[in-house]
Amino acid sequence: MTDSIYKVYYVFNRRNTLILSDEEKKGFSKKVENIVRDKGGTYLEAVIELCEKHEIEPGIVAKSLSKPIIEKLKVEGQDLNILPKQEVQLPI
Repeated sequence: MTDSIYKVYYVFNRRNTLILSDEEKKGFSKKVENIVRDKGGTYLEAVIELCEKHEIEPGIVAKSLSKPIIEKLKVEGQDLNILPKQEVQLPI
């Protein structure tokens, strides 16, 4: 699989936060899914790999990830004891 060469324009708001279009957000999330499916590994590794490849800070793309990927990252973080496990409290 070859990567196509394309120009990337970054748009920043007043707080110097990267603004991605909805299409770019979906594309990034799809690339993450493809890496996990094709190469294996974790979602965290896939996100970091893409960030390094495109020279983007992980904190910037965090807001651009789809909700399912964010949930999978949370579960991975809990399994690795990076994030606290959510305790479910039943009503009394």
